[in-house]
Amino acid sequence: MKLLKWMFGGILVVTVFFPGASLVRAQQDEPAPIPQDEPRPAARTNPLSGTQDDNPENPDVDPNELQADYTPLTGMQNATLGIPQIRHSFWVPGIQYGANIQSGNYNQPNSSGWYVDNYIAGNVSLLEAWSRNTLSLNYSGGAYVSSNSSNETSQYQQLAASDTFHYNRWLIELFEDFSYLPETSFGFGGGTNLGFPGVGGIGITVPGAGNAYAPNESIFASVGPRYSNFGGAEMTYSLSRRSSITVSGAYGVLHFLDPGNIDTDSIVGTIGYNYALTRYDSIGVVYAYESFRYPGLPEAYGNQTASFAYGRKITGRLALRLLGGPQITTFRVAVGDQTQQISAYFNGSLSYGLKNGSIGVGYIHTLSGGSGVVIGSSLDRVNFTATRKLTRIWTGHLNFAYAHNGTVNSGVTSVPTYNSYYFGGGVSRPFGRYMNMGIAYTGYYASINEPNCSGAGCNPTNFNNVITVNFQVHTRPFILP
Repeated sequence: MKLLKWMFGGILVVTVFFPGASLVRAQQDEPAPIPQDEPRPAARTNPLSGTQDDNPENPDVDPNELQADYTPLTGMQNATLGIPQIRHSFWVPGIQYGANIQSGNYNQPNSSGWYVDNYIAGNVSLLEAWSRNTLSLNYSGGAYVSSNSSNETSQYQQLAASDTFHYNRWLIELFEDFSYLPETSFGFGGGTNLGFPGVGGIGITVPGAGNAYAPNESIFASVGPRYSNFGGAEMTYSLSRRSSITVSGAYGVLHFLDPGNIDTDSIVGTIGYNYALTRYDSIGVVYAYESFRYPGLPEAYGNQTASFAYGRKITGRLALRLLGGPQITTFRVAVGDQTQQISAYFNGSLSYGLKNGSIGVGYIHTLSGGSGVVIGSSLDRVNFTATRKLTRIWTGHLNFAYAHNGTVNSGVTSVPTYNSYYFGGGVSRPFGRYMNMGIAYTGYYASINEPNCSGAGCNPTNFNNVITVNFQVHTRPFILP
């Protein structure tokens, strides 16, 4: 276990400080095109699209100029609508202030009163492209201060980084996703830039891990600051223009600073075969193994899944990914009278691009680590997001997510189940070229169903309102040679 921690720590160091020697993103059907253009000199252009950006309201500026997303179908990361065209290597620093104005607390039933959680942070986004690899890094970090005396002053950090490497038939990716937050990441930020690392709208978004491989935090009953990390490597080798093999491995942690929570360590390994039926459609098969361990506790889970996969990608318009198959879970310590069970696994995600916005939908059913509240859980999670450009400068968004965490063993009926969901929406707009603002409302609901419990205090529920206000100021992009 310690060896894996050191290994993935070393991967991140090499990725960030020695990008020319690092390895990253693979294509599922044919080698990715290699950029041949030399970096251009500094200019007053949008580094992502190469278009003139003196007037942010210019309708002729198209910040959504995309190229194909080469994420393999059977890999760990989510498919996207595409990757912005890279015309320059650059970095952008900035500062940020965010405030969560909320009533009550979703992990403290019957709590009341309004208070403010303040976040003050520095931001940086970096994109460095060479002939054979591309490094993308988004980071936000600073202080967290609350007007609620029960919440301690703390730090706040988020990092998303990836490095992609292409050589002949090989496409390899290293990725790292880290956060240190005073609360769960499930719905954090209300859809504003507070919930995402880096300078919003400038850096390249690093795709998140799909298939619930990353640590699950979808139970609002966990309390206090926590850090979450998910890092790994993925390699794809193209057998032909239509077929390829993808192998990946990752290590995840979810650890809490306050007592009363359950720390989780996880290891994931996958191997998959991808085949392109047409220019847009592909199929595949993938085998995945996950191990969930809980430091200081005897229980541990081993999870094996064999899935059939189907995907459809149309750059800028559609990204569909469906996986499903049997899942075998083994218990180190017997649960009830069982040490193994067979269940169904399903994961589906859809991103659809509109003329003035986009829609995203996802659903997953699988075994998860338990969100720091229980020792493993059977997870059903659904999410929906929608964005739309309302005017030339205003953009609106809607968010909804629901998670049900139940007992791992269907034969055990004495374990509580947890339902958590959030819903809301907001608007954002730029002020000039170097500042943007976002404001959003989010409602959080949490309930616990405790079997064989009656009377006061049983089956508690809680609902609270959160208004998020976020400001970001950044410099112009600094073009890298």
